[in-house]
Amino acid sequence: MNWLNELFDTDKPIIAMCHMKALPGDPGYDAGKGMEWVVEQARADLRALQDGGVDAVMFSNEASLPYLTKVETITVACMARVIAELRGDIRVPFGVNVLWDPARSIDLAVATGGQFVREIFTGVYASDYGLWNTNCGETIRHRQHVQGEKVRLFFNIVPESAVYLGQRPVAEIARTTVFVSQPDALCVSGATAGTETSLDTLKQVKAAVPDTVVFANTGVRLSNVEAMLGVADGAIVGTTFKRDGYIWNEVDETRVREFMQTVRLLRRS
Repeated sequence: MNWLNELFDTDKPIIAMCHMKALPGDPGYDAGKGMEWVVEQARADLRALQDGGVDAVMFSNEASLPYLTKVETITVACMARVIAELRGDIRVPFGVNVLWDPARSIDLAVATGGQFVREIFTGVYASDYGLWNTNCGETIRHRQHVQGEKVRLFFNIVPESAVYLGQRPVAEIARTTVFVSQPDALCVSGATAGTETSLDTLKQVKAAVPDTVVFANTGVRLSNVEAMLGVADGAIVGTTFKRDGYIWNEVDETRVREFMQTVRLLRRS
């Protein structure tokens, strides 16, 4: 787990989500405002997150609803454009998440210099997107093919908007995922973005794989951050940083500062 402190330069890092607006090809894309508006909205959120003191950021196409499990080329191309235009403003480690396509997430990280990706790499699910299958062996080999060996892989083992087709205890899933796939980190989520991660599930996963980094992946907020970081090795935070705690609003720097001040106090204690 030494890589965690080396990459983020802190214990219990907070990785903030920089959610891109809907992109060309997405049902919600605003062609009138165009890609320049998408870039500037991401720039404003990035600045608020960094000025508020987060340890890292992760760029995602959160507004590309409904999500694809085989993402179109236009989506990856647009995300690469946004990140490229923001590169001069990025002051913290960053990663990417192309929802929900692990190979394209790796491609985007390699192309832009992203240091980590978060994805659904393993399992078969009944989901809101239909029958959702994965091929971890193929994806890991793809990382080798595109020279992405240095990109850290965060495996979301409690997928959002989906359930495992095979009924297995989450602790068993954590153990076998670590043994077979050797992820850099596991992510434990609630049912959707912004939904609180189950503390009990988080404890089960961490106890099952104590030598693996485990992140609380959704729903971490001021009211529960102490409990979450008491178990998890860090957190990925999006919704709580938005104005009024609403996922589709812009980032509120005041909320970011308040949250990060609390986290710094927790680290010292």
